[in-house]
Amino acid sequence: MVLFTDAAVLTVAVTLAEAIRFGMDARIPGSATITYTVLGLVVAVMWWVALQLDGATDPVILGHGPAEYRRVAHASIMAFGVVAIVTLLLKQDLSRGYLAIAFPVGVTGLLIGRKALRMWLVQRRRSGAMTTNVLVIGGRASAHSLQRHFGRHPAAGYRVSGVWVPDASEVDASSLQLAARTVPILGNTSELADALRISEAGSVIVTDTEHLGQHGLKELTWELESLDVELLVSPNVVDVSGARMALTTVGHWPLLSVRKPTYSEAAAWPKRMFDLIGAAVLMTLAAPLLLTVALVVKVTSRGPILYRQERIGRDGRPFDMLKFRSMATDADGQLHQLLVAQGKDSGPLAKLDNDPRITRVGNILRRYSIDELPQLLNVLLGTMSLVGPRPQRQFEVERYDNIATRRLRVLPGMTGLWQVSGRSDLSWEDAVRLDNYYVENWSLLADLSILWRTVRAVVRRDGAR
Repeated sequence: MVLFTDAAVLTVAVTLAEAIRFGMDARIPGSATITYTVLGLVVAVMWWVALQLDGATDPVILGHGPAEYRRVAHASIMAFGVVAIVTLLLKQDLSRGYLAIAFPVGVTGLLIGRKALRMWLVQRRRSGAMTTNVLVIGGRASAHSLQRHFGRHPAAGYRVSGVWVPDASEVDASSLQLAARTVPILGNTSELADALRISEAGSVIVTDTEHLGQHGLKELTWELESLDVELLVSPNVVDVSGARMALTTVGHWPLLSVRKPTYSEAAAWPKRMFDLIGAAVLMTLAAPLLLTVALVVKVTSRGPILYRQERIGRDGRPFDMLKFRSMATDADGQLHQLLVAQGKDSGPLAKLDNDPRITRVGNILRRYSIDELPQLLNVLLGTMSLVGPRPQRQFEVERYDNIATRRLRVLPGMTGLWQVSGRSDLSWEDAVRLDNYYVENWSLLADLSILWRTVRAVVRRDGAR
């Protein structure tokens, strides 16, 4: 499907470029026979071949991660570089306008086509189709961890269907309960071929090379060479982004280098400039809405327009977080009593069902997160960021363990990774895990991605209360 879609997009791109620039069947200056239609077909074929040569259709990268898009862009640049060099050597006077149309149209079309196919694939995989069975070579604990991860990311398209522990006795291995499924655990009386057959695996993930012995991984590679089975090796480095990892070789021994977390980069001037410019632009664009909401809040209920609540910011420093008031003026005093009445804990992420403190206007404001917009002032003042872990109250922070405390290493944000990954539908443990991932792997590109996903989450009201 990718091969066909790419070919169709490139054909449309060169045809459209010719039609816009010249009309159809226009001849190249200095040539009596070659038309732009013929040239366009040659360019499309070269471009399509460049995508294959650059690995833009490698099954390993298709369907997930940014590598697919990067390779599409890189192959496209290389293809047009070759076209430019060839036409220069042949002294052909090609229209720059033609290339200026074909290149951006083609690249844009390729990226949109890949995204559309990826969305279709994700939907198929979430319904249980187009999923690859995985044989885990390791132990029970690693198989459990992998399946939990695959369960959180069904779009990845993997499912643990068996575990093989080559150096363990068959007596110690029977079966393992994963979610609603039971998968077999095989020991040293089974060969790889048996393990693959029983698990019906299309991929092998090695989570512990110690079970294979010193030369076992190399021998495993040889055994899988003639089979249509993918081999993956898990470094057992959890919640570390690919940008922080690099494969290095020391004396012919491959090692995975893991760079230090990016706490300091998340507090550096590029992020601060991004916040200042972004907050200023958003406040300017939202000024009519801000004034309208302020007037509606004032007219429809008694109390101040803005609600101030002390939250804990970076390094544990308190600050006043601003919101449009969406509740009754004595809302804080009622919280504990209402939580007790609903049988809920008063800890982190505690939420009330059908909160009676919310005003009629407040329901609308909270539904679309409009009540959060005054926090743009917090961003301008430097107490918050556009993106970061959500700030919490003192009594919640006092319950943090040493893992959750790492959230306080950066400025809190108006939105964050856990908000766009389920918002209040997530457990506290999942929220901490996602926030710590953001803190330790921060990048400006990640901030832009989270802001875009925030817009989609607000529109869809994912997890909103």
